[in-house]
Amino acid sequence: MATRHIISVLLENEAGALSRVSGLFSARGYNIESLTVAPTEDSTMSRMTIVTRGTEEVVEQIVKQLNKLIEVVKVLDLNEGSHLERELMLVKVKAEGKLREEMKRMSDIFRGRIIDVADSTYTIELTGNGSKLDAFLEALDPSAILETVRTGACGIGRGERILKV
Repeated sequence: MATRHIISVLLENEAGALSRVSGLFSARGYNIESLTVAPTEDSTMSRMTIVTRGTEEVVEQIVKQLNKLIEVVKVLDLNEGSHLERELMLVKVKAEGKLREEMKRMSDIFRGRIIDVADSTYTIELTGNGSKLDAFLEALDPSAILETVRTGACGIGRGERILKV
C-alpha cells in the first residue's frame, strides 16, 4: 500500500543539485507532493525535504537512488521514527461586513495570525501539519477564499534523531 513519506536530504549547496534530485524522481515516474529546500546552519550544505507517496519498497528504492547522487551527503526517511512536521500557509480571504468578524474568529480558532488588513480582505498566516491547514480551508466558505499559498512540509526528527554529517 502506498503511504506518505517525508524524506530529508542533506546535500552540498551547489548549482544543479536540486535539479538532479528532482530529475531522479521524474526519470523513475515517482511523484513529489511537496519539495522544500534551504541552506542549513552550515552554509556549504542545504536540507531538502521531499514528501512523496509509495510502498515501502518504492521508498527504499528512492532512498538508495538518492544516496548514489554525488551531492547527497545523507538521507533520512523521517517516517522511520518519531518526527515533527510543519507547513506554512498564507490565505487571502474576503473580509467585508459580517465576514470581517467571522474571518477573525476562524483565524483565532485555528491559531492563525492576520498579517495584512485591507478594506475588503485579510491575509491570514497559519502553521501546522497539512491536515490542520486543510481543515482551516474546509471550515471556510469556499467563495471567501481569494488566494492560497503553501510552503509544503518541512520536518525534523524528535529528540536525539539528527540529520547531520
